Amino acid sequence: MTHSEPAPEPGRPVVLRGGTVLTMDDAGTVLTDADVLVVGDRIAGVGAGLDVPEGTQEIDARGGIVMPGMIDTHRHMWQTAMRGYGADWTLTQYFVWYYLEHGKKFRPEDIAAGNRLAAIESLDAGVTTTVDWSHNLHTIDHGEAALDALRSVPGRFVMAYGNIQAGPWEWSADPAVRSLLERLRDASDDMMGVQMAFDVTGDPTFPEKAAFEVARDLGIPVTTHAGVWGATNDDGIRLMHEHGFMNPETVYVHASTLTRDSYQRIAATGGSISVATESECSAGQGHAPTEQVLEYGIPVSLSMDTSVWWSGDMFSAMRATLNADRMSEHLTAHLAGDTITHLRLRAQKVVEWTTRGGAHALGRDDLGSLQEGKKADVVLIKNDNSPVSFPLLNPFGHVAFQAQRGDVHTVLVNGRVVKHDGKLVGIDLAPVRREIESTIDYLKGACGEETWQQGMFPDMPAAEAAILDNPYQYTDYVDESKRAGGEERVLGR
Repeated sequence: MTHSEPAPEPGRPVVLRGGTVLTMDDAGTVLTDADVLVVGDRIAGVGAGLDVPEGTQEIDARGGIVMPGMIDTHRHMWQTAMRGYGADWTLTQYFVWYYLEHGKKFRPEDIAAGNRLAAIESLDAGVTTTVDWSHNLHTIDHGEAALDALRSVPGRFVMAYGNIQAGPWEWSADPAVRSLLERLRDASDDMMGVQMAFDVTGDPTFPEKAAFEVARDLGIPVTTHAGVWGATNDDGIRLMHEHGFMNPETVYVHASTLTRDSYQRIAATGGSISVATESECSAGQGHAPTEQVLEYGIPVSLSMDTSVWWSGDMFSAMRATLNADRMSEHLTAHLAGDTITHLRLRAQKVVEWTTRGGAHALGRDDLGSLQEGKKADVVLIKNDNSPVSFPLLNPFGHVAFQAQRGDVHTVLVNGRVVKHDGKLVGIDLAPVRREIESTIDYLKGACGEETWQQGMFPDMPAAEAAILDNPYQYTDYVDESKRAGGEERVLGR
């Protein structure tokens, strides 16, 4: 950014002038030197040289990319209070720490602290809609605290209510939980959606049936971790299908280790898959199912999972998804003695998945594209101080491979400017920092310093791989360039 610009005043129309506009419409239209006009909470126009109402505030988008707000369909926002703590975890260590041991130590205020920080982080990175896969709400007070924290931040959110400390058939039967879910369902608040979040283990008695019946009774969609190695499998999908609980609103997170039969059931019932590639690559749920979703025609959205491990932005999600799919495609070909000459997954597709795909998964046809009449969730990627900002040749490739959260210049949510000129608007991080520091101090005390450190730095595997003997130890090689100069040196000595 070349200079500090005042943030647009609330309530006035805003026009982003002269940018490269990724409309993300059905045709994938890209407009150059074009404008996006926002009036109220809606997009009022997209095109070149737009006439605007008197008093409209202008944002210079020249040299930048204007795109729809990004959508994350699966983020455990409460865990952001422990950002980076589990950088070296396996999925097993994650389960042990949160599910079996220390997750139950979180107080309502700790859930709120993580949620608030995660919500702000989303906006800063141009993620205008985030699904809070909130699966540590072991009392109704935890649920209310999570919700209040989300409402304190001017983003668009979906509360996916869950509780890993009890079976879904137990917590979904709680009248207080049901009352909160009904309140969210009936609020007619398009800034806050609601889902039920729980997993299906494949137990042949199908105890999760009761939770599905609650979801059906309330008319609330279900989001579930499916196809996670060693945790959820094809039996869970089969039970859901046989009992009639698979529908177009269902979101299957990861879906990494399923068979053809399960993918066909998902495709036939219209559900969507939330691919969290950084998670799948690092934690071990299985390989990101990009090949399968393309093969079976399953709708896709992207997600980042949790900041206890990974970055909380969708640029990383898009980049990881492209890299993982291409690595798999190349490796498969190499093992067969072949090579790949044309890639199946393109940059434009992952940009679609993180905008239109997320909107589809959430049933929000008013989001995910820049078209007249749609909700004004808009992101400007522009950073005049960065040598990476130019040349701008392939805008989809630029978003997926070149841009970072620091390049997010302006963010509008529901027509409101929440970030401008690279700075959050009306958000004070100081109290949020104090809130997080209080949570960390509490968790350290509750765990004990030794347990806290052991959790953050797990032991190395007991049997470390030995370094193989190398027959190529160039100890007798004479550097000819030195000999020519009258100096003889034996490398390696």
